[in-house]
Amino acid sequence: MKIVLAPDGPLDARGTLARYHLWGEDPTNRIGADVFRRVLRHRGRLVPYEVRWSGPVDDARITVRAPGADAAVGAAVVSEVRRLLGLDLDLAGFYRMAKADPALAALIEPLYGLRPTLAPTPFEMLVGSITAQQVNLSFAFACRARLVRRFGTPVTVGRETVWAFPEAERLAAARVRELRALKYSTRKAEYIRDLARAVVSGKLDLEALRAAESALVIEQLTALRGLGRWTADWFLARCLGRGDVCPAGDLAVRKAFVHYYGRGRSLSEDTIRRRARAWGEHQNLAVHYILAGMRLERPAVGGGA
Repeated sequence: MKIVLAPDGPLDARGTLARYHLWGEDPTNRIGADVFRRVLRHRGRLVPYEVRWSGPVDDARITVRAPGADAAVGAAVVSEVRRLLGLDLDLAGFYRMAKADPALAALIEPLYGLRPTLAPTPFEMLVGSITAQQVNLSFAFACRARLVRRFGTPVTVGRETVWAFPEAERLAAARVRELRALKYSTRKAEYIRDLARAVVSGKLDLEALRAAESALVIEQLTALRGLGRWTADWFLARCLGRGDVCPAGDLAVRKAFVHYYGRGRSLSEDTIRRRARAWGEHQNLAVHYILAGMRLERPAVGGGA
């Protein structure tokens, strides 16, 4: 099956997908010079697909190929691709708002068409968030890559091998020492195993969270051991795509706020949240742009998403 998507608004596909190799190897999301490859889990089936892009940022075309996919599977692939490219985010509306903010206005031209990638699945997002807690992103990517190779499923896509992210059932049965061998701390190993068990048992219904109020999402996630407000905020922003979220507890976010708005002074988490509320439904995008703006000046080595 071949599907062509025409984004609503500008899209820098290469820049948007670059996060999958900025900090190291990602076996589940393979990006080359002009192609992105991934494997979708759909009702027990593994569906490999490729994404290619062409045209200028203001008139980009996305071509999705999923060999052998029927209409239902094709729709699931397209839904995932839209998430991975942030196609349903209101980038044009954000740009209109950003023009009134000198710091954001200065970032529009160098980052034009950049969109946040949204996590393809809630479980994958949460495992990644636990992995990234209190370590730099290069180390987190390396740990996650080892986890995927140990517990995921390899599939040939084009000329590459791409791993489908491990199922919750597989990680629920993992032993702590197996995860420790992948360079996870004992606590993180326990957090990942316990998260997987909560998902398998139904204690945590990740699909139900998609439609839940943000306060309820935060409450349910933080009720689990190892998942705090930092994880919940990033889940709201980069999995559910909520616009009115600012992960103010993130170290990189705090540094970006100090750089662009603090005039060199330290800013508290509450101050950052109050400042971000002025952006309304565009907080998520604004945070993405100031983090990317920091990387324009120097490569990121830790924090952020």
